[in-house]
Amino acid sequence: MGERKRLMAERFKEEKKVIAIAKLNNCPTSPRKMRLVADVIRGIDVNRALDILKYSKKEASGRLEKLLRSAVSNWKAKNENLDVDQANLYVKEIFVNQGRTLKRMRPAPRGHAGRIRKRSNHVTVIVDSKIEKQTEE
Repeated sequence: MGERKRLMAERFKEEKKVIAIAKLNNCPTSPRKMRLVADVIRGIDVNRALDILKYSKKEASGRLEKLLRSAVSNWKAKNENLDVDQANLYVKEIFVNQGRTLKRMRPAPRGHAGRIRKRSNHVTVIVDSKIEKQTEE
């Protein structure tokens, strides 16, 4: 059983060398609004995704564009011998998780207090190369 675990760990390590990950924590946007933008670029080519985010009207698109550029930069750092244009990068995974919620109170009629929840989120982008998959198979 130790042999099998070691082989699986080595395989995962090799797979992680090809992909690049970028994370954005405690982004002050509600996760629901961020997911609307994230769903648009999931599985799309990186250059096309950057164009979509650049011309989107949503506020979350600016933050996601910066995060996607960071993921591409991380990929460049891992794969110095490969060219970004030839690698055919795409957004392999993107997911938005709920972050911490700041709770505030606001005066309401008849002496009541209304609750305000300022939500935040955590975004993770994983960029991968399509050309690597074709050469292995």
